[in-house]
Amino acid sequence: MRAPGSQRVRLGDISFLNCAPIRWGLADSGAAHHLDLTSAPPERLAAQLLAGELDISPVSLVRYLRHAGDLALLPGVAIGSDGPVRSCHIVSHGPLHDLDHEPVVVSGASRSTALLARMVLEDAIGVRPRYRTLPPDVLREELVRGLPSARAAVVIGDDALRVWAAPPAGLTVHDTGALWHDWTGLPMVFAVWAVRRTFAREHPDAVRAVSAALTDAVRRARAQPLRVAAAAAREARGAGAGTFDVPVLLDYFRTLDHTLGERQLAAVQEFSARAAARGEVPAPVPARIPIHGGRR
Repeated sequence: MRAPGSQRVRLGDISFLNCAPIRWGLADSGAAHHLDLTSAPPERLAAQLLAGELDISPVSLVRYLRHAGDLALLPGVAIGSDGPVRSCHIVSHGPLHDLDHEPVVVSGASRSTALLARMVLEDAIGVRPRYRTLPPDVLREELVRGLPSARAAVVIGDDALRVWAAPPAGLTVHDTGALWHDWTGLPMVFAVWAVRRTFAREHPDAVRAVSAALTDAVRRARAQPLRVAAAAAREARGAGAGTFDVPVLLDYFRTLDHTLGERQLAAVQEFSARAAARGEVPAPVPARIPIHGGRR
């Protein structure tokens, strides 16, 4: 997938297991061989995309909303859930209602989940915690030690999946996807695939080809859940990310929703409106979200 007159398309890839099905699908179709893939945590990918170092990449929903003037959505593909997500949590000592004025530590790798947690805690539950951001490795150690310096933590990615699979003693895991669904009745979209608008204008055919490859990757992964889970378990071991049993990953991948349809777009609009009301994003997305290559 080469943009005419240029290098191959530079595509970002979230290095968490939530993108493992798409990595598998791109490899299975052979599309990965025609792309320059960069794997990194979502915040690093967003910075590279905005700096022009990537052409297309998954980014947190909050990053997209804050930079919608520079970025356009790719149709059909996202990372979300219609209920529990398994890998984005508030982990607490006791009930969430007890967190008023209490310290809550937040993973520095998180944007969408961090804001979602604050919305749920402050607007749905009615508490006002004191937040402190920690690097992911420091927060990981805090969880191993039973979260001694805070009453709760906002955890994402593989660390959160590990916490869900084996909750630390004395801590309660609150799935933010489930919390949002119970509050709004909508799915939650945590990340979207975005393209720089300048690149989309200059290379529309390349963008359409990547979009088609991503949706095909999702389809392929859904058709082969056991192979995807087994490959992801090997990937986690090889990356030093610890051991995940295949049944755990099977359940996780069945829970994740990698689509961006009408219901998910309605959820993006709802999240955007709530975030804009809090001053967290410049303005709500329009009633009809512009999507590159789509019909909206």
